[in-house]
Amino acid sequence: MFRSVGKIFRSSFARSVNTPGEWSTVDLNERRIEIYRPAGEHCTGCVLFLHGHAGIGLRDNRVFSQLFLKHKLMAVCPDGGQSWWLDRICPEFHAEVTPMQWLRRSIVPYITSQLEIEIPRIALLGVSMGGQGVLQLAYRYAREFPVIAAISPAVDFHQLHGLGLPLDSMFESTEDARQETVVLNLHPLAWPRHQFLCCDPQDADWFDGCARLAMKLSSSGIMHERDLETSAGGHSWDYFNHMAPVAIEHIVQGLRKD
Repeated sequence: MFRSVGKIFRSSFARSVNTPGEWSTVDLNERRIEIYRPAGEHCTGCVLFLHGHAGIGLRDNRVFSQLFLKHKLMAVCPDGGQSWWLDRICPEFHAEVTPMQWLRRSIVPYITSQLEIEIPRIALLGVSMGGQGVLQLAYRYAREFPVIAAISPAVDFHQLHGLGLPLDSMFESTEDARQETVVLNLHPLAWPRHQFLCCDPQDADWFDGCARLAMKLSSSGIMHERDLETSAGGHSWDYFNHMAPVAIEHIVQGLRKD
């Protein structure tokens, strides 16, 4: 069983790509976490970044690193494998602890104790699988995470069930997985106050689900910001990087208001 914070097994440091900030890597509960600290002592907040299905973090991403530096933001990028960041046991991730439990019981306490940044100054950011992950987390714990940005969220992840991915071990059927999607689990009285979502219209796999979520948010009277018009490469890092300034600016403004 994961402990609340866990043991740090290894730590290494490296200068970020063309910025005076610093990335470090720690092992927490035997899983890798990459952490960015901007130059200087004062930080405006922390971004908890959830990666997509390919597991690509932000350590080598010049665009996001420079934005973190510009806005004096720390960034924490945990490795969740292909777990979809859900509140479901994923055998590939852990036999007893769900990815969402790990985020709340280990990652958040680590940020609080080691980086000295507390809720609600921890904003959520995710792309693809991680984009739907931040939505899942924020809609369940809106008071803890009032500031979120989801880039190309893979809302309709149930469509991948049956393809031999870890999802097959998490859900008995496609319908079982669909019942876990964020569109079917919105709470009209519990939602993050500052939420932004975007998706490229050329994203053939995930645009429809994202548009459906945006429509439901609007019909439910849930405040949010969205961009479903900008196109910059479909479901790709070209698009993620293109939308990075907008997403980070949303996070900065949200942290200031809270």
